Amino acid sequence: MTIVSPPPPPVTVIGIGADGWDGLGPTAREALRAAEVVIGGRRHLGLLPPECHGERVPWPSPLRPAVPGLFAAHTGRRVCVLASGDPMFFGIGRTLAELLGAERLRVLPHPSSVSLACARLGWALEETEVISLVGRPLATLNRELSAGRRLLVLSAGAETPAEVAGLLGDRGFGPSRLRVLEQLGSARERCVEGTAETWPHPPGDPLNVIAVDCAPADGARPLSLAPGLPDTAYDHDGQLTKRHVRAATLAALAPAPGELLWDVGGGSGSIAVEWMRAHRTCRAVSVERDPVRAERIGRNADALGVPGLTVVTGAAPDALAKLPTPDAVFIGGGLTAPGVLEACWAALRPGGRIVANTVTLESEALLADRYRRHGGDLVRLAVSHATPVGAFTGWRQAMPVTQWSAAKGLDSRGPGGYAADPAESVEAEAEAEAAQGETR
Repeated sequence: MTIVSPPPPPVTVIGIGADGWDGLGPTAREALRAAEVVIGGRRHLGLLPPECHGERVPWPSPLRPAVPGLFAAHTGRRVCVLASGDPMFFGIGRTLAELLGAERLRVLPHPSSVSLACARLGWALEETEVISLVGRPLATLNRELSAGRRLLVLSAGAETPAEVAGLLGDRGFGPSRLRVLEQLGSARERCVEGTAETWPHPPGDPLNVIAVDCAPADGARPLSLAPGLPDTAYDHDGQLTKRHVRAATLAALAPAPGELLWDVGGGSGSIAVEWMRAHRTCRAVSVERDPVRAERIGRNADALGVPGLTVVTGAAPDALAKLPTPDAVFIGGGLTAPGVLEACWAALRPGGRIVANTVTLESEALLADRYRRHGGDLVRLAVSHATPVGAFTGWRQAMPVTQWSAAKGLDSRGPGGYAADPAESVEAEAEAEAAQGETR
């Protein structure tokens, strides 16, 4: 006779707003009254009334590594988790689903601060870009700046509005209108406003959301999210994939949401930067052997709104050994170094893409050999610019670039297919949720 153990009780994840207990529905209240353990940020736990008798456990730090052990310690007990607003929107819900399994969760969402802000502002939620600065660099905002765009910024604390105003001014968006909505949904809710260039308000309540109506100053040149940014957008020493070739290279790499790029021989990092600008979930590792250039890549990533770009200082192929499996690889330098092409091709996942550019005959011969062995496309890109010739105008041709691009076959895919390596940003979101307990 086989004895089947009953499944463990589900973990109930409850969204709670600034209105606290009064804003919860009957189902959420009943779950909290019945809970033997309630886990959450200290601010959230402080919102519960005495009638909730369960043990109150604040999130540990660092959070993500501690989650499995934390819940294992309470196996068999009725556990509730408190989260800000909607737990599945920049919240702890995603992390718990990944670590515990979605089937173990019972999620009871509350209106998010974003939903409440859009309701107050009269903004269409589906047309509003949301950027979280909770546990993320301020430079994340740089990618999103565009004339006429509406942004909602999830604040990291009381100082964030002034920091956002300062960044907007520095980036040529000083005339942008800012509204800071504090304590949304509570009796202490209020809104203060001004422009970025003349932001007049001292730090207020740490629980706030910042609404930005983007407006560039006269003469400002906002940058597109399309590949092929002006060369002047980058700090470089000449080691830069030029604008038109860069656009063709990104088209061949074909970035897709969530994918990881290796940018080998990063130079100024332009390919990795524009790969990540293609979608907020795109990830990249730029490998550069020169420490000065590697530092410059980091500065370019911050300035162009992708501070999550990972920069590895080292020479390929040795520097590639411990990197996560790429969905795409770009080789912009070091093609003639022994083993670089082989290592990149071997590391590429089945179905992944590789693109290599060169201007030398020696490297061109290597690409011709790869084209013969693996197929794909072998093209020569030639760009000419109009320049003065005395009193007239003529064409000046840049060095032609030979480009090989190919996709790795699926024949090496194992049973069940493949999946890209998980994003490291999940841990940041989990840590952010712990911080939300104190600030949001």
